[in-house]
Amino acid sequence: MSLSEFYNTHNGFKTRIVLNIRDSKQTVVGAAASALYLIKKREVVAIIGPGTSMQAPFLINLGNQSKVPIISFSATSPLLDSLRSPYFIRATHDDSSQVQAISAIIESFRWREVVPIYVDNEFGEGILPYLVDAFQEINVRIRYRSSISVHSSDDQIKKELYKLMTMPTRVFIVHMLPDLGSRLFSIAKEIDMMSKGYVWIVTNGIADLMNVMGESGLENMHGVLGVKTYFARTKELMYLEARWRKRFGGEELNNFACWAYDAATALAMSVEEIRHVNMSFNTTQENTSRDDIGTDLDDLGVALSGPKLLQALSTVSFKGVSGSFQLKNGKLEATTFKIINIEDSGERTVGFWKSKVGLVESLRVHQVSHSSRRLRPIIWPGDTIFVPKGWEFPTNAKKLRIAVPKKDGFNNFVEVTKDENANVPTVTGFCIDVFNTVMSQMPYAVSYEYIPFDTPDGKPRGSYDEMVYHVFLGEFDGAVGDTTILANRSHYVDFALPYSETGIVFVVPVKDGKEKGEWVFLKPLTKELWLVTAASFLYIGIMVWIFEYQADEEFREQMIIDKISSVFYFSFSTLFFAHRRPSESFFTRVLVVVWCFVLLILTQSYTATLTSMLTVQELRPTVRHMDDLRKSGVNIGYQTGSFTFERLKQMRFDESRLKTYNSPEEMRELFLKKSSHGGIDAAFDEVAYIKLFMAKYCSEYSIIEPTFKADGFGFAFPLGSPLVSDISRQILNITEGDTMKAIENKWFLGEKHCLDSTTSDSPIQLDHHSFEALFLIVFVVSIILLLLMLASRRYQERQRNASPNLPNDQANEPQEEGNFGDHIVEVDTALLRRKKLTSKTIPIRRVAQLSRLKSA
Repeated sequence: MSLSEFYNTHNGFKTRIVLNIRDSKQTVVGAAASALYLIKKREVVAIIGPGTSMQAPFLINLGNQSKVPIISFSATSPLLDSLRSPYFIRATHDDSSQVQAISAIIESFRWREVVPIYVDNEFGEGILPYLVDAFQEINVRIRYRSSISVHSSDDQIKKELYKLMTMPTRVFIVHMLPDLGSRLFSIAKEIDMMSKGYVWIVTNGIADLMNVMGESGLENMHGVLGVKTYFARTKELMYLEARWRKRFGGEELNNFACWAYDAATALAMSVEEIRHVNMSFNTTQENTSRDDIGTDLDDLGVALSGPKLLQALSTVSFKGVSGSFQLKNGKLEATTFKIINIEDSGERTVGFWKSKVGLVESLRVHQVSHSSRRLRPIIWPGDTIFVPKGWEFPTNAKKLRIAVPKKDGFNNFVEVTKDENANVPTVTGFCIDVFNTVMSQMPYAVSYEYIPFDTPDGKPRGSYDEMVYHVFLGEFDGAVGDTTILANRSHYVDFALPYSETGIVFVVPVKDGKEKGEWVFLKPLTKELWLVTAASFLYIGIMVWIFEYQADEEFREQMIIDKISSVFYFSFSTLFFAHRRPSESFFTRVLVVVWCFVLLILTQSYTATLTSMLTVQELRPTVRHMDDLRKSGVNIGYQTGSFTFERLKQMRFDESRLKTYNSPEEMRELFLKKSSHGGIDAAFDEVAYIKLFMAKYCSEYSIIEPTFKADGFGFAFPLGSPLVSDISRQILNITEGDTMKAIENKWFLGEKHCLDSTTSDSPIQLDHHSFEALFLIVFVVSIILLLLMLASRRYQERQRNASPNLPNDQANEPQEEGNFGDHIVEVDTALLRRKKLTSKTIPIRRVAQLSRLKSA
């Protein structure tokens, strides 16, 4: 159809392609024999075929040797690229092109584990490496790979599906052809694997050939998602479909037929382009003796047109029925896939995948969507619209083996005891109660049992790192206990969210730090505040000097020593409010009022602080900082088997100075011995253990700086375990509510009154920062008063300079008596101020003396 219609529309072409058809009988040997016959006997310049990926490897090598292009429209396995033959032309999409679409579906529904089910041949295995790479990018784990042979019986397929049922993963990706796929889904429905909770995704190996599945096949695949090759509904495609139906009746035209149509068109255009090239074969006849047994491959010719034809095919470009036909790296490139949902009546489109956009509901969307819902509603197996969570704990599976550490101390967290008669371990503790509560609130039932990590004689089997590593090895299905989340452990297991307080601290003994000694009265104020206060007294004295010097004539006439003593005596006497001498300046009186207010606050604060230092007990750590511990070389304690030992070595503590303990009681005994008698002077442990220790001895010990980072306790599970996310959600639920408080009260009730037994590094003192505002007020007020005084003085001088002189006629008249009287009054006033005498004696006496003088 392709060639006849092409030449009908291209009458001017000088070349015509003649088809030589050979039936491969759908076998690998038949395809090889047919290709060898066509090349050797018919000397064809190109071969359109083979039909399957299994038939392709021999044909590709044959075409490479004879320089005959092999053009396949249906060999889709990516493994064929490994042959690296330039004479293999893939006029179709390879299976790896749909991997990103499958990965986008898995990521959009947040499934964390998948199981690929594929046919055990080149077609099925070719897609696996690309699936693994794509899933690694989105952190999805392939728990198991299920391969099914095309020759498997129904019982063998059923056995494999039963095996998958025992696994928690419920997301299956099926990559096979329809004949085997229809058997698979029929058996899956029979054993109830097409029910609620399961997810089935088929590749285009089945989705592109849904027409051959039949009605019963569609019923068995109800709720399956499929990734299907998308062809735009162009007029070329619709015209071909019309002619196809007219010629062949109701048989549906599938994607491979469209690619075959375009492959023949591309070959016709390429042959026309090289019409002047020699199309013959170069055959070399090798001389063989009669005893030699020759084969058809011994004298295989080489097509002279091969290189030119290959070049023409690589550059040909046109708009075909399957879309734009243009080869890139010897194959067509896929840019769009259709996502279908299979129902009883057929397929329903729920979205598309575009190479530059991702999953979209419609092809009209041209930008990346960050919405969680990027597909239309889907009917899942079990005829439900609720998205399956992707995994379930198998009801017929064995119980989870949960490892718990065997501890000799700190049994509030984990304690393992055994019944001597029944020899059955009993596990209790804070961590166990948290885990039991979490598992009881899971949305599904999980069966588990605790396995103590100990030796047959009841001793600890190893460290926490070793217990975590045995989870990695598969001996246990998880580890529960006071297991700290560490970076090195996360390489072997996945941790759920922490459920305890975080951090690692040093704890040291405390001593009575109540201030004593002859200089204790200086302690309430810092050195800086003492200096600021003394400077303030000096400053106030200077300001008083300035104000009094302008207002008090007697002060101006005093000696310099008297002036200094008077000013500073006045300034310091305000500290006790004992200043008695009244000031002559208004500005001095205002400044003293403000200064007395500041002194009142300062003295009251000093008194309160000194009283606290002398009466209240102050417990201070014997060591203030971790650096002091390192310099002093004292012994440091750490819990047996804890990772804190490695942390101490990293902080350059001498290993010979590190001592172990197993319980709060042992830690207490080591503290009492001290380093001088083989004990310790500090302990380094996690906050949870230190709080338990402080609950009993909080009045005798203290936490010092710094606090080191740690992620707290967490439950450990194998890498990729789907339990982790669900358990983490339940941990959040119980930590945000009252459940965690109830569990803590059950195991750590005694620590409430000692919750924050920490001390500061230095006694409480008053510093200059606390009184900055007060001193600033005094300074600002004094500056304002100084400016007002200068302005007042300048105003008075200007007034005196502006007052008019007396008239000349009044100045010539005798005014002696009046002048004497005026001067007498001024003198009397001055004497009154200077001698502090009464105003009734001096003026009268002085007037009488002056009268007698006038008479004389």
